[in-house]
Amino acid sequence: GLSMNTLICGSIAYDSIMLFEDRFKNHILPDQVHILNVAFLVPEMRREFGGCAGNIAHTLQLLGGNPLVMATVGQDHKPYTDLMLEKGLSIGHVTVIPDTFTAQAFITTDLDDNQITAFHPGAMNFSANNHVADAANISLGIVAPDGRDGMIQHSEEFAEAGIPFVFDPGQGLPMFNRDELLRFIDLADYAAMNDYEAKMLEEKTGKTLSDIAGSLKALVVTRGGDGSAIYTGGKHIDIPLVTADEIVDPTGCGDSYRSGLLYGIQSGFDWETTGRLASLLGAIKIANKGPQNHTFDRSFIEVKYKESFGQPLDW
Repeated sequence: GLSMNTLICGSIAYDSIMLFEDRFKNHILPDQVHILNVAFLVPEMRREFGGCAGNIAHTLQLLGGNPLVMATVGQDHKPYTDLMLEKGLSIGHVTVIPDTFTAQAFITTDLDDNQITAFHPGAMNFSANNHVADAANISLGIVAPDGRDGMIQHSEEFAEAGIPFVFDPGQGLPMFNRDELLRFIDLADYAAMNDYEAKMLEEKTGKTLSDIAGSLKALVVTRGGDGSAIYTGGKHIDIPLVTADEIVDPTGCGDSYRSGLLYGIQSGFDWETTGRLASLLGAIKIANKGPQNHTFDRSFIEVKYKESFGQPLDW
């Protein structure tokens, strides 16, 4: 139940987002790419607090769940961990790895929305230093994108401890081979991914989504503007898209959606309700810049849920 903690294994990261007020193509000359030496002046920059574990915990905390973040950070963690404490999130399982930086992405975007990104995994590569058994009163977990070894290890540890968990490979999916992916699915109770990742999972495992769903309690596939689908008990439930107030920034929408899944599973909701709550949370997030700048209270969720689906949220 909800008095128990939800253990969120995944990354904590800083995202520095810079806007280049021109087009890359005006500066990267095709006949000169062998001597690429360009500097982009970026008058505008913002630093966002991101990483899947931090993002999921942010929204789950707002819902009234009990997220417990398990992640690794570097010596530059203080602004992030201070913010977590301010939100009432525990940092008891956020491990500082000396002589490293917290994972971070440096994203430069031009006027055509092209992006040049440098990603430094840093402390994230040491996520296997954390162990599921070190956390107390856990009744549900999620293995979200993180260091490769950590994702494998935490999945094994959840299964060993008999704690049901969601496998959420995200952008980490290409790191794993067929046998590793089949092992994750074998160990996990639930899996969540977007339609692109679902297609990749089918290709890499040689199994259909129905096959994969057959060895899980539920497989959740999000489809961007087309809502989402939950494959469970041999059928699939269509979850409608919630229309956002405005579309500002999709970064972190999937994580916000996953917070709804975790909350619904912990609360024992049926899949229709769980999916709809998740869908609503994605829409709330997309109307805000950055993955963790949205805020709401429970009464706001109740009003929006009734508005979106024509029935009350019974929680």
